[in-house]
Amino acid sequence: MIRKICKIITGYFPVWVVIGSVLSFIFPTHVKPLSAYTAYYLGTVMFCMGLTMTTNDFKLVFSRPLDVLWGVVPRYLIMPFVAFAISKLLHLPAPIAAGLILVGCCPSAVASNLMTFLSKGDEALSITVSSVNTVLAPILTPAIFLMLAGSMVKVNAASMLLSIVKSVVVPVCLGVLLRRIADKPVQKVVEFVPVASTIALMFIITTGVAVNAENLASVAFMAFLAVALHNATGLFLGYNAARRLGKLSKRKSKAIAFEIGMENSGLAVTLALMNLNPLAAIPGAIFSAWHNVTGSALATYWSNRAEKDDAVDSAKIKAESLEN
Repeated sequence: MIRKICKIITGYFPVWVVIGSVLSFIFPTHVKPLSAYTAYYLGTVMFCMGLTMTTNDFKLVFSRPLDVLWGVVPRYLIMPFVAFAISKLLHLPAPIAAGLILVGCCPSAVASNLMTFLSKGDEALSITVSSVNTVLAPILTPAIFLMLAGSMVKVNAASMLLSIVKSVVVPVCLGVLLRRIADKPVQKVVEFVPVASTIALMFIITTGVAVNAENLASVAFMAFLAVALHNATGLFLGYNAARRLGKLSKRKSKAIAFEIGMENSGLAVTLALMNLNPLAAIPGAIFSAWHNVTGSALATYWSNRAEKDDAVDSAKIKAESLEN
């Protein structure tokens, strides 16, 4: 019974986000006070991530460094600059533009691992890339954001760095440490960890909506359009960069697509609420629901094609080995 409830909570996450966001928009005064604890919500998400991480998550850095690089370097090149280009193309208001760029500067979403698994992609590669991107985030996120959005909004990079350390680095390290010193007890409850992450992320998104309820109606359409373009471009470029330029297999390219196209938007919302104009939290709040919808749809499509794609890759590898 408990497992069924957990599956409902995690499996219908986009639905709960929409319901929660609508209620927060209608009754913002009841939800706004919860925004004071946003850093703790994100800390819960990252602590849960730490509980699921092991040293094995980083082994591919040494055994398959080029594969990992295709998920790390484009991650911090494609999404920030695509966000910047979209903000200019759509003439977004400065806070919304900054929020979109901030989403692009954040590391990969935890949900990217699930989408890779569902699509029958390279799950090990996805987990490693997510872990490496998260480790790099304290330095790269504020640095790239300052470079691209510094002329749009006032950016305190040091404050943002400190926020990431407190809300991401410390909780992840505590989760990893607890996993190491109490591995067996943690393994018994690890299947329920995604539920805690989902609920905490729900609080992040709904509080972001509540804080911006008065101004949301006037910017929602443009923000949604920007987020949809950003997400679609990331998935498309992520897959094709890995597949066409990196010559990676389709299984690996699926993983890279989700690592690049799906962002840790919960971190973006938290950083926006703590360091920027609250309006900057809107793109992250929208992204949190939208990338799960597109990610699930794409994962289903790729999963249905998996056998055919694997056969094509196997035939290609066999042909290349015969030629050599």
